[in-house]
Amino acid sequence: MSSNYSVILVDGSSYLFRAYHAIQGLRTSDDFPTNAIRGVISMIRAHLRDYPDAKVIVVFDAKGKTFRNDMYAEYKANRPPMEDDLRVQIEPIHQIIEAMGLPLLVVDGVEADDVIGTLAKEATEAGVDTLVSTGDKDMAQLVNQHVTLINTMDKNNPITDPARVEEKYGFGADKIIDYLALMGDSSDNIPGVAGVGQKTAVALLQGIGDLESIYNNLEAVRDLSFRGAKKMPEKLADNKEMAFLSYELATIKTDVELPFSLVDIQHGEPDSKKLAELFKKFEFKTWLHEISSDASEPSETVAENKESSVKRDYETILTKQQLQSWCKKLQQSELFAVDTETTSLNYMVADLVGLSFATEPGVAAYLPLTHDYLDAPEQLDRDWALAQLKPILESAEIKKVGQNLKYDSSVLARYDIALNGIAYDTMLESYIYNSVASRHDMNSLAMNYLGMDTIHFEDIAGKGAKQIMFNQIDIEKAAEYAAEDADITLQLHQKLWPMLEQQEGPKGVFEHIEMPLLSLLSKIERTGVYLDGQLLREKSQTFAARMAELQQKAFELAGEEFNLGSPKQLQRILFEKLELPVIKKTPKKQPSTAEDVLQELALDYPLPHVILEYRGLSKLKSTYTDKLPEMINHQTGRLHTSYHQAVAATGRLSSTDPNLQNIPIKNEAGRSIRQAFIAPKGRKILAADYSQIELRIMAHLSQDEGLLSAFAEGKDIHTATAAEVFSVSAEQVTQEQRRSAKAINFGLIYGMSAFGLAKQIGVGREEAQHYIDTYFARYPGVEAYMEQTKESARENGYVETLYGRRLYLPEINASNGMRRKGAERTAINAPMQGSAADIIKLAMLSVDQWITESRPDCKMVMQVHDELVFEVAEQAVESCSSKIIELMQSATEISVPLLVEAGVGDNWDEAH
Repeated sequence: MSSNYSVILVDGSSYLFRAYHAIQGLRTSDDFPTNAIRGVISMIRAHLRDYPDAKVIVVFDAKGKTFRNDMYAEYKANRPPMEDDLRVQIEPIHQIIEAMGLPLLVVDGVEADDVIGTLAKEATEAGVDTLVSTGDKDMAQLVNQHVTLINTMDKNNPITDPARVEEKYGFGADKIIDYLALMGDSSDNIPGVAGVGQKTAVALLQGIGDLESIYNNLEAVRDLSFRGAKKMPEKLADNKEMAFLSYELATIKTDVELPFSLVDIQHGEPDSKKLAELFKKFEFKTWLHEISSDASEPSETVAENKESSVKRDYETILTKQQLQSWCKKLQQSELFAVDTETTSLNYMVADLVGLSFATEPGVAAYLPLTHDYLDAPEQLDRDWALAQLKPILESAEIKKVGQNLKYDSSVLARYDIALNGIAYDTMLESYIYNSVASRHDMNSLAMNYLGMDTIHFEDIAGKGAKQIMFNQIDIEKAAEYAAEDADITLQLHQKLWPMLEQQEGPKGVFEHIEMPLLSLLSKIERTGVYLDGQLLREKSQTFAARMAELQQKAFELAGEEFNLGSPKQLQRILFEKLELPVIKKTPKKQPSTAEDVLQELALDYPLPHVILEYRGLSKLKSTYTDKLPEMINHQTGRLHTSYHQAVAATGRLSSTDPNLQNIPIKNEAGRSIRQAFIAPKGRKILAADYSQIELRIMAHLSQDEGLLSAFAEGKDIHTATAAEVFSVSAEQVTQEQRRSAKAINFGLIYGMSAFGLAKQIGVGREEAQHYIDTYFARYPGVEAYMEQTKESARENGYVETLYGRRLYLPEINASNGMRRKGAERTAINAPMQGSAADIIKLAMLSVDQWITESRPDCKMVMQVHDELVFEVAEQAVESCSSKIIELMQSATEISVPLLVEAGVGDNWDEAH
């Protein structure tokens, strides 16, 4: 990004809060939070890089009240107190900015907006082009021919100039204040006019004009075409005082008496020594390394960050000679980065538009193949070009690195190219190194590990309805974006791998579990699973009929008709009209209608029970029976989900489009969805599921003699626990006691409190505490393990699975008790859940190797939680079932037997 802006005015306070909430989990080794520091300073550094000739000025709010509080005592009164973890980061941010030599402005009695507004006006009067960097939409009122807004933390909508204001709001920047005065601003507690929302405000401004004009022509409001226009004049008249007060509150002052002018404010020289001290103190190793020539004791363990030193040499391949030259370069490379550009995120329908490669930092190329916009330059024939690349891409000896290469593998498979030699994936490197440090998309990783703000897709393709596909993007723009993707991926690998390589456990998980799984998941996704779309459509009709019955029943119970999907209307019916007891309140102090509240009320009252059934069917209908038939691929006749390795912090796989992990199983309606997952003619569905795997892992980790003995003897663990807790023989255990014991077994490994257990099994808190105490008395090894695990987590900042996967717990030593307790619960559960995830992944790899080598009559089609689902030829069911059970049970060795249960049927429900 480049432009001729002479001044950049940075709204530091705006970014402070956004950075704090956008980046989670960053803390120093002595538990000092650094997420806001990292985010704000990264954004400022990006401005310095993108606008090297501009004067960058950073403005923050001063402490204390402003003139707006004198005008309206409730101004910003609804904002909660600043969190301690955020407050302590403000001073370090100020220190770093000053050490960078940048002007830092904090003016008492006014807000940062007002200081920025005053300087922006001065710049406008001087004809100086100015960029205001902010996340505050109110700042749009400052936009003019010389003032532009940029929100660096919203890449979907980064630039706001006069044309963009008109396009976004439907009116010019001169009416932004009127707009805020009419609809108010909940974030600042500006009241506005009661009953005027966004659409009404726009209609008033477009139909009549500014606030003054509206109040001078109230009767004309009735003639406008928005809903409620007839009654709006009275509402406006009743709220006139508030409207004009809101106008004053929303107006950014542009005449603050400052003790300096824009010309007076100048950059100073960076204080490298001070910066080095601060970067070292807050453990920003990459930034410290950049100034290592001036810093004492530079970090020796951090790989060199190439951001400032790498000169870009990007090439666009348009001739056969260029491609042949690059093929030779790729063949001779020890490792190269590869990336595909396509027309869709759906790997089953995505057409290949081009490929990019990088062989060393700064050296990359883009090969466009099917850009087809008007006047697009001639490109190489796609089939010929892919034929040249096929031997390289399919070579296991030529090593590749990429970002989310599972997607690229699936796309290339559509063109009969099996991507081999996949050595590294930067998304997985980041995820295994620290799953909670940041998001694992390339842009986030570039900012987090390289301090670089990359070109985002929206920057070149546009946004929303106006977004164009990659094949329609100008090749020159596409080439820079695509080549950068490959280049940054290679640089990220060079940064991440040395750090990951130093950690034996995570390195092993990366090399032996996650990387091999990448190609297997691609294969499972492309195989897909058959779906009976007609059956689902019929279920939709059945659900709709039942929902109509429930709706009528709800109307009768309520004594009136209402929208069952509206929490506000339901709130009124339940708590105002029927006067049901308020169980819990929302953050806005209103009675909650959340599911857990309705479940509790449903024990004593009929209407909440009806609402729960209605909600359940509505969700099933909208999420599955209506949607899944539309997702069947027309070419394969199958459903193709996307599995994600780098989402769940514990290592579990997740899936989207559709989310197979969330298909309900506890009620008949939910299970009926699984009946639509079918086997084709001549085949059966085989489902193999680990039984109580997390409890078995708990027995292994705790080495509790009672648990080890129960599993070794093949006892029903819930019955055995019930016998211990309720002091009866196994034969005397009732179903109710077994249910309570099951809640205890699973509740304790998820860190459930006595209060939570009491609520789940319907007893008093003291009784629940007695059960927990009895459990720990009978299984002392479990309690000892839990305490040891929490202590280890506090010491190390992380816990590990059986295979060395680490889960970092940034809040394990937090001063906030709730957050610390939450981290302790995670510390106890994560080794079990993460170990279970590792084991089923190893089982998948083992079973897939057997299938690949000897069983073409068996396909792995789904993975859901602790279950693997296969499509097997009818005559091979028995032999495949026994072998799959054997391989899954022998995926690892722990102190108790792993038990796998398998079922077979014409559909998933029958097999489960």
